[in-house]
Amino acid sequence: MYIQPRPDIFLFFSPVISSTFLSLFLQRALNSFFEADMERVFDVEELPEKDTTPKAKRQKVEDAPPANCIDLTADSPATTRKPSEEDDGKLSLITWNVDGLDTDNIAERARGLCSYLVLYTPDVVFLQELIPPYVQYLKKRAVSYLMIEGAEEGYFTGMLLKKSRVKFVESEIVAYPTTQMMRNLLVAQVIVNSQKLCLMTSHFESCKGHAAERMKQLHVVMQRMSEAPDDVTVVFGGDTNLRDAEVTKVGLPATVCDVWERLGKQEHCRYTWDTKANNNKTVPYVSRCRFDRIYFRSASKDGVPRLAPDHMALVGLEKLDCGRYTSDHWGIYCTFSAE
Repeated sequence: MYIQPRPDIFLFFSPVISSTFLSLFLQRALNSFFEADMERVFDVEELPEKDTTPKAKRQKVEDAPPANCIDLTADSPATTRKPSEEDDGKLSLITWNVDGLDTDNIAERARGLCSYLVLYTPDVVFLQELIPPYVQYLKKRAVSYLMIEGAEEGYFTGMLLKKSRVKFVESEIVAYPTTQMMRNLLVAQVIVNSQKLCLMTSHFESCKGHAAERMKQLHVVMQRMSEAPDDVTVVFGGDTNLRDAEVTKVGLPATVCDVWERLGKQEHCRYTWDTKANNNKTVPYVSRCRFDRIYFRSASKDGVPRLAPDHMALVGLEKLDCGRYTSDHWGIYCTFSAE
């Protein structure tokens, strides 16, 4: 989802302002305004807090294995049981638009995100709508993960890679030449259990009127997935803002699957942007969309272990103490196992 900047920021501009200048101004305004506010909020967050977490929940986090430890002062709001990690051959990931541009209750919401990392201990985390102070918070708290950033200013995507499970090789940022919203594709080459993986995340152009640009961005992703070496497994996850008709127009390569569709189009994890169930955004309408998606391409070379998606669920469905959710989007938790 894309959050429009505060209207008062632009009151003094002429209506004939160029889109190029507007994009530049937007980036700087967002960076300065939100960064200052986030720093103030997170500074407060460092103060000691009264522990009101139920004892049973506190015990769950305190007993977490050291390899998965995240330095938090409060436990997860989630009631979902932590997934089993008995099968080391599995790959687990979360993709989530964390709505970093919304600074209301941001400290508690960021802590909520980290608490879900404690519960699910995903190998890989794809994040969208990060801003610099949010990244710094994650680097301080999610110490068992390596952070890779899709930019340094404005708002952007990022990845968290579990240090004990994922060997980082290299990363790159692929530009979308005609984006008007500072969007790009973040790509990382990694190794998990001796398997080569190409990880991708992006935040496609937002709003109904930007369908053409969004489809261009989908085409870039599909091309990159198709062209990856045949001994590499490719996983893309992110806030695509896609409508089904747009995907149909672009088309998916025969080797690439939509994981939600592959797993049977389960209704319980269809809608990731759902104003009927999520009231973080006050809007005068009900909107239920599958904006957040995961695409997958298995390695095809003979002798190379192959993964296949085997589970998907939404996360972030529990309200925090502040009465809001971790984000206005639900996150997606997904696992892959050896075929």
